[in-house]
Amino acid sequence: MAEARQAEGRIPGAAGTGGPPDPAARRVATGTLVTLILGGLTAMPPLSMDMYLPALPEVTNALHTPAATIQLTLTACLMGMALGQLVVGPMSDKWGRRRPLLIGLLVYILATAICALAPTAELLIAFRLLQGLAGAAAIVIARAVVRDLYDGVEMARFFSTLMLISGVAPIVAPLIGGQVLRLTDWRGIFVVLTVVGVALTLLVWRRLPETLAPADRHDGGTAEALRTMRGLLADRVFTGYMVAGGFAFAALFAYISASPFVIQEIYGASPQTFSLLFGVNSVGLIIVGQINGKLLVGRVSLDKALGFGLAVITLAATALLLMTSGVFGDIGLAPIAVGLFVLMSAMGLAMPNTNALALMRTRHAAGSASALLGTSSFLIGAIASPLVGIAGERTAVPMAVVQLVCALAAVGCFVGLCRPWQQNQNAPVPGPRAAAAPVPEQGTTPLPEQRKTDR
Repeated sequence: MAEARQAEGRIPGAAGTGGPPDPAARRVATGTLVTLILGGLTAMPPLSMDMYLPALPEVTNALHTPAATIQLTLTACLMGMALGQLVVGPMSDKWGRRRPLLIGLLVYILATAICALAPTAELLIAFRLLQGLAGAAAIVIARAVVRDLYDGVEMARFFSTLMLISGVAPIVAPLIGGQVLRLTDWRGIFVVLTVVGVALTLLVWRRLPETLAPADRHDGGTAEALRTMRGLLADRVFTGYMVAGGFAFAALFAYISASPFVIQEIYGASPQTFSLLFGVNSVGLIIVGQINGKLLVGRVSLDKALGFGLAVITLAATALLLMTSGVFGDIGLAPIAVGLFVLMSAMGLAMPNTNALALMRTRHAAGSASALLGTSSFLIGAIASPLVGIAGERTAVPMAVVQLVCALAAVGCFVGLCRPWQQNQNAPVPGPRAAAAPVPEQGTTPLPEQRKTDR
């Protein structure tokens, strides 16, 4: 049996073998290289988006196109990443994790290479959309792999570790893009992204084993995938964590969208000062994420850590609204920077714990659940981010209003839907493969695969 599993290229003890992976299997599965691979996969969205930001003015001039049209290249990539997860997630539940991931990475490489050669804005927008659709495989399957290997507090711990890796990407991506522009034109950025895609594809092919056993895969097609997602959304607690995480992400996205304008144009900071503050805030998010994973998880319940994080985000957003609306008079940049730092840092408690708590309920459909989590975050963020400039260029109030509304919505979903004070909130959602669990629910009959495993 061990030889058969080894030949299959999957991790012994992973999902579908009668329970969660044993400690030895986890050490093999999530060694340093595999952890870096999963971190690299989760870092693909900020790399694909943020590395390209410094080149926007140059692209506008090179393609002789209005800036508003070139902004659609960002929107297309973001929407592609949101919608692509809905397709790739169920595919990974049906075919396993490796095959859809490798296909997605290969299409990402092709689309990115064509972006580097695009002669018109229209073609660039089209292939940025394809780049986002294909890149979605990296995001959704990385989360599903973690769910295959871990459960409970260990899953939250590993998500915090991934945040350490993927959190560096927003810091270094614009810097890399700026340095590439010193050596070549905007097309060179897509060449670099193509090389990154090739490197990740080779690492996945050689070093990332399959983590979803055939016994846990879904045999149905689109209809079953839709039923699975409908069943997940019907679960009040899963939906609560999903939407709470989406609104928390939207508050973060409002910061990313508005902070260059707010800090530089309204408060008069230089681009260097903005870059420094952006980096400091990202470091704060990473540090709090590590505190969550190394110190809090296992000592404090995930719900308590999440609730505290959402409370801090709400208080920081309230303070930002009071400061930007002139309640405290004409204040300078320093108090605003402190408020943004606190808000960003608290995301280190909200983001990994919402993912972990939602996925703890969905061992039978981790790919579909991961797709819903990612898509909801991207879509809510995409809707919220344009609202930060709704009142024009002379006020930061819209940014603070959007952040506060999103924070309050996240708290409302957490309290109203998740109801963390109730018991047994983390019970798995019944699903197509629920009977493959090591101990069947009372009154159920084990599947044939389970009876073989039990014997």
